[in-house]
Amino acid sequence: MTGHSHPLRLGFPVKVMGRQGMKTQDGRRWQKNPHLKCSLELLDPVLDYLRDENIEMYRLSSDIAPYATHPDLPQFHGQVADSDAELKAFGRKAKDYGIRLSFHPSQYVLLNSPDEKLTAKSIWDLASQAEMLDRMELDDEAVMVTHVGGVYDDHEASRARWIKGWEQCPDHVRRRLVLEHDDIRFSAADVLWIHERTGVRLVFDYQHFWCLNPERLDMRDTLERFMATWPQGVRPKLHFSSPRTELREVKVKITPKQREAARAGKHSAARGELLKAPVKHTARIKTVLRPPVWTGHSDFTNPFEFATFMRMADGLYFDVMLEGKAKDISLMRLRPDLLRYAPDVAARFGITPADAAQLAEDENRLEHVAAADREPDVDEGFQVAAE
Repeated sequence: MTGHSHPLRLGFPVKVMGRQGMKTQDGRRWQKNPHLKCSLELLDPVLDYLRDENIEMYRLSSDIAPYATHPDLPQFHGQVADSDAELKAFGRKAKDYGIRLSFHPSQYVLLNSPDEKLTAKSIWDLASQAEMLDRMELDDEAVMVTHVGGVYDDHEASRARWIKGWEQCPDHVRRRLVLEHDDIRFSAADVLWIHERTGVRLVFDYQHFWCLNPERLDMRDTLERFMATWPQGVRPKLHFSSPRTELREVKVKITPKQREAARAGKHSAARGELLKAPVKHTARIKTVLRPPVWTGHSDFTNPFEFATFMRMADGLYFDVMLEGKAKDISLMRLRPDLLRYAPDVAARFGITPADAAQLAEDENRLEHVAAADREPDVDEGFQVAAE
C-alpha cells in the first residue's frame, strides 16, 4: 500500500506515444488466434519504458485478453486462466517497478442496462478483468473504473438499477470496481448517492465535474467526500484533463444540389459556415470548422489549471490519471511545466530542481514525437450505444 510519504503519482491511459512502435495489446482478428499471452509480451517492454521515464501509473487496455468474453467464440474463454503464470510475472514486475495498474472497461459495459442479458454480459467482462488483476496479485489500488451508464428515459430508475447490477457482481469484481461520475448523465451527486447505498469507491474526474454539476456542489468538499470512500491505507486516484479549445474539423457530405450550385459559381459554404479551405465543385466532402465541445479532452494538460486544482486540493493524497490525448507525451510535458510555473505542486509529485536538466532534455525530445491520438477516450463524450 502507498502511504503519505510516497510522492503522488502521475499516469496515462493505454497508448504509448513517446516511443515509436510500442504496441499495448494483441489486436489481431479472431481468425489469427490472438491471445492474452501475446498482449503481455507486448506490454512487458512498456513496463520498462514506464520505469525509464519515471512514470508510476498506467491504465491497461480493457482489450488485452481479446475475445475473452465473446459469446460466440468459446475457444477464447479460457485464456485468462491459461495465462496465470504470465499474469503473475507481469504483476510482479509492475510491483517491482512501483507501477500502479488499472482498467477502464468500455462504454458497452453497463451495470444499469434494462436488458438483463447485457447486464450479465457486462458482469462477465468485469469478472474477466478483475480476474486478471487478481492473478497479477496486485493490491486494492489496482482498480477497474466504470460509469453509471445510460439514462433510458428515467434518470432515477437507471441510477437505482446500477445498484442491482452491483449486487449481482461476484466478490472479486466488487473488490476492484470503482465508480466515476460522467459529463452528461450522472453527476458527482449521483455517484455519492450510489456510494451511500453500496459502499463502492468513487473516482473524481475534474473535467466531468465542471461539465455536469447541477447540484452546484463545492469542488473541495466533493473531492474530500470522494477520497473518504477509499479505505485506510489505499490511496485514491482521480482523473484530470483540460478541455479542447481549438476549432473542430468536421467532415460533411456535399449534396448534388450543392455541387450544382458550386459549378454555377455560387458560394460553397452554407450561411454561417466556416470552411477549412475552398471547396472544388467536384468535391463530395468538405471540412467544416466548428466551435469546441467542452466535454472533449485536449491534447495536453493546462499547467495553470492543474496547479490551481492541486493547490485547492492541498493536504489530500491521491494519484492522478492524466487523460490528455497526447497520452504519455502530455505527462512528460506537464512535469517541466510544473517545475517552471508551480514548483510547490511539482514537489508533491517528487519533481525537484535536481530534475531540471533531465526534464529539459525530455522537452527537447518531445519536439520530435508523434502527433496526438485522435480517437475518443473511453469516457470522453460518454455515449451508450444501447440507449
